[in-house]
Amino acid sequence: MSYTGPDFDPPQQRRTRRGPLTVALAALVPGALLGWLVYEAVGGGPDGEDRTASPTKASSTAAGSSPASSAPASSPSDDGKVSASPSKSPSAEPGGSGPLKGKVVVIDPGHNPGNFRHTAEINRQVDIGTNRKECDTTGTSTNDGYTEAEFTVDVAHRLRTLLEKQGATVKLTRDGDSPAWGPCVDERARIGNTARADAAISIHADGSAEGNRGFHVILPGSVHAGAADTRAIVGPSHDLGVRIAGTFLRETGEPPSNYLGEGTGLVTRTDLGGLNLSTVPKVFIECGNMRDSKDAALLTSGAWRQKAAQGMSEGIVSFLRRS
Repeated sequence: MSYTGPDFDPPQQRRTRRGPLTVALAALVPGALLGWLVYEAVGGGPDGEDRTASPTKASSTAAGSSPASSAPASSPSDDGKVSASPSKSPSAEPGGSGPLKGKVVVIDPGHNPGNFRHTAEINRQVDIGTNRKECDTTGTSTNDGYTEAEFTVDVAHRLRTLLEKQGATVKLTRDGDSPAWGPCVDERARIGNTARADAAISIHADGSAEGNRGFHVILPGSVHAGAADTRAIVGPSHDLGVRIAGTFLRETGEPPSNYLGEGTGLVTRTDLGGLNLSTVPKVFIECGNMRDSKDAALLTSGAWRQKAAQGMSEGIVSFLRRS
């Protein structure tokens, strides 16, 4: 995901050009690698904020915005369609009976549709351990104006429904139009920490160039500086990320990123406050590139977003049932 700043210009009409380069790049993803990711996810192998900066390390093995109108909160139906529902505050939803009973999952839908109206607030610098960064950013959008903030909360609602059916207690860092902006990246991490989440996931979509497509999962690197100490969560977060990458690939058919992660779908970062300040296992997922026409067609599809939520859910369930 490339973040745009508060002076982001409204997106231009999407170009309909769909050249052979996109198809050719997608075909280059090694079949063996895709099989490896699925193999990892099903247990066969060993156990987002300003992302314009280059990753600090790309993990090649398993070692290791646009102005947006406020959108109504939504909840998925079984057929993948979304119906309107009242906005909820980011409080924990009680879990029921099921294999995840007693487990707590925090879902962090990236950005907020109100951020562009609150530039002073989101530009405020916060401590992320390694340095200070903006509280939040506006996020990106498709060329037709479908915003990352809308996408992330829609997928978060779908994911919440799936996890609650498994018995998990689910907490969102933001929900619909609440709060009006943010929360800041340090607060997003703190919500997961306070909830003592067994797993946390931050949902995003990238804003790279046309022809750059595919998903990638961002893992926390080892950080011990200032308020940040990720040393205890690096291992379990890696396990969580590998599982999500494999099940996301299997459910959506979206290939690993062809521009980050060296084809693994995994990238390690030490410059993201949402990961640096987490004390619970946590990953980010960039579900695709909103600026690529092929990925944008998927990201704007409700049926595909349901598949994305299913892929994340299966990875989280796999992680929690073995943890």
